[in-house]
Amino acid sequence: MIDTHTHLYLDRFDEDRSEMIERAMEKGVKRFYLPNIDSSSIESMLKLEAEYPLECFAMMGLHPCSVKENVEEELEIVKKWLNQRPFCAVGEIGLDLYWDKTFFEQQKMAFKTQIQWAKDLDLPIVIHSRDSTQEVIEILREVQDDKLKGIFHCFGGSVEEANAIIELGFYLGIGGVLTFKKSGLDATMKEVDLKHVVLETDAPFLAPAPYRGKRNESAYVALVAEKMAMIKGISVEEVDRITTQNALNIFEKVNI
Repeated sequence: MIDTHTHLYLDRFDEDRSEMIERAMEKGVKRFYLPNIDSSSIESMLKLEAEYPLECFAMMGLHPCSVKENVEEELEIVKKWLNQRPFCAVGEIGLDLYWDKTFFEQQKMAFKTQIQWAKDLDLPIVIHSRDSTQEVIEILREVQDDKLKGIFHCFGGSVEEANAIIELGFYLGIGGVLTFKKSGLDATMKEVDLKHVVLETDAPFLAPAPYRGKRNESAYVALVAEKMAMIKGISVEEVDRITTQNALNIFEKVNI
């Protein structure tokens, strides 16, 4: 299995990070893709990648919730790093209308800017779209040139939204929300072919049942796979095989 979206470098793992990664590996999780947040997370993210060079792969990007008055300064740091060394993706980037709408125009500017950098570098993008899926889809329709690809991280929407995302050539990142009783995501996933899906945790956030409300960790991607297998009526091994290949397809540059 592959955890396509996990913040293992955050301080909530400082006390047991190596043990937590070992638990994930014992569950069959072989790779961990690390989305950046902003300038404050880069050092710890790259340190973890250096410690696990065969398992952990860093992205570079500015999270929409970190878009504030200093957005230009933060974007310059992202640009510097993208030009300095290879990354597996530009992420996590996008829009967020859940927490704060104050800098929404700046969020859109930062999103479009980073999309262009991804195009220039022929890299996938990993998208955050909380309460803003339609707005993100509209932007992607404007800029899609059949070269842009990536993942809608933490997808939890309708079949119609899933189809719109798939038509744009993007994958759906499915995590712990799939296991929540009232999320409705199970009904959506019944209608979506697994060839459009990758698995993730978003650790330490959004832990799946029965750990909801507690710290999430990458081993729990196995619980997401189990739930998906139940919904699809297939084996966990088949879910693992298909979603792993999808992840490798997206991040192919780092798997050469």
